Amino acid sequence: MRIHSEGLALPVTHKFTNAITVMLNEKGISGDSVTINFRDPTYSAENGGFHPVEIRLERQNNTWRLCYITDFAYVGSGPYAELAKDLDFDFQAGVFQNLFGVFPIEQATDMYQIWEGNFLHYWIELEAFSINISE
Repeated sequence: MRIHSEGLALPVTHKFTNAITVMLNEKGISGDSVTINFRDPTYSAENGGFHPVEIRLERQNNTWRLCYITDFAYVGSGPYAELAKDLDFDFQAGVFQNLFGVFPIEQATDMYQIWEGNFLHYWIELEAFSINISE
């Protein structure tokens, strides 16, 4: 099983898709859709940390397709801080969303490349996340 990355509006790397594919194959995912949640157990509005990330994939034949990648962050401070979408790369709808608005996904190329490099470093090199997979 592999993740389809050719022809996407953003430059999703093989390093990224391979890491996700290996994890899904190790878990023996059998359903037609999967949501992967990456969480830094110590992340808080007060102390910071690594942003939670959610990745959604759907199976089409023998290939996984990226639906969205969402990076969350606390907005506000103190007891009123809320966990909100910080960056949202929605491949199905073709839009990119951040705290400033919604834009065509193609406008997020630079942002995506920076985000993906950082995310892979935090996940693979620093092992900063606990991971939960839901089918």
